[in-house]
Amino acid sequence: MADQRLTFKEMCTEFDVTPRTLRYYEYIELLQPDREGRARFYGPRERARMKLILRGRKFGFQLEDIRQWLLIYENEGTSAQMEAWVELADGQLKELAEQRRQLDEAMQELQDLRDSVAGEIGKS
Repeated sequence: MADQRLTFKEMCTEFDVTPRTLRYYEYIELLQPDREGRARFYGPRERARMKLILRGRKFGFQLEDIRQWLLIYENEGTSAQMEAWVELADGQLKELAEQRRQLDEAMQELQDLRDSVAGEIGKS
């Protein structure tokens, strides 16, 4: 299946994205499917790019940052682009660490409140 092309609908299903999302990624030229008439077909290159796009979104990167990542992935990035991306990744790692800290704090507060309420129920 790795060499098989996917249709537009199959691509949406495989990556769990809406048709609007897939069309948008094409519109901003992150993806460039083969076209036969009005039909679009996605080969291994486009599927690999889609995996990277979704991974970048999961990490919280903006689409323009992901575009740079794709260039680097395909060995078309310059040394300056690679250095800039490393700095961007470092910044995103710090942002994610802060989000984790805030989430841990919120979870602890909720656990404390839950335990307090459960304790009150036990007294009744």
